[in-house]
Amino acid sequence: MSSGLSAAQKQSLQLELQYYDVSASPYHRVKRILDIVIAGVATLILLIPMAILLLLVYIDDPGKVIFTQNRVGKDGKLFHIYKVRTMVAGTPQNLSAAEFRDADRYVSRMGAFLRKTSLDELPQLINVLKGDMSIIGPRPLIAEESRIHELRKRYGVYQTRPGITGLAQINGRNNISTTQKVWWEVKYLQNFSFKTDCKILFATVPKILRGADVTKDFSR
Repeated sequence: MSSGLSAAQKQSLQLELQYYDVSASPYHRVKRILDIVIAGVATLILLIPMAILLLLVYIDDPGKVIFTQNRVGKDGKLFHIYKVRTMVAGTPQNLSAAEFRDADRYVSRMGAFLRKTSLDELPQLINVLKGDMSIIGPRPLIAEESRIHELRKRYGVYQTRPGITGLAQINGRNNISTTQKVWWEVKYLQNFSFKTDCKILFATVPKILRGADVTKDFSR
């Protein structure tokens, strides 16, 4: 999978966007079983390292160490997402990056490290076990991100559970436009399968290790 869209792809974004119905796909059931197994095993393995990480976050900036926020999930329903807090206590919630005038001052010292390594996403394993999320899928939006929300509804993106990582995340993450994100999400539906999920998962690891495409996006 490429690291972005070619010029030709960018020019044909709107033409290629179409609705792919995967609601009846038998892979949904298989995917859910795999999510439970992977998230369950990962949670047990990471339990002690996670406890240490949360302690370091608290020492760096006392306060709640788990950040919760409303996100849009499967079928457009809201759920509470869990993340390790990366911003200083008292930072306004439910705001996108564009709404912060001085974003840097909100990020804690530990938060900068957590964002670069994506370790702040680890508590979402609990979301996966609860059935709110999947390991692989489109990243969940905050409800206020209306433009991409409407595009996702139009092209059926909400047929699947949102994921910890997804096709848009390995192809530019927050360095691509809203339409480009939806293009990749529709591409995911078009290729909805175990093989696609494996490719995304294996492509995510080197991205995290390199800290690729990391931005100061407070809504993700």
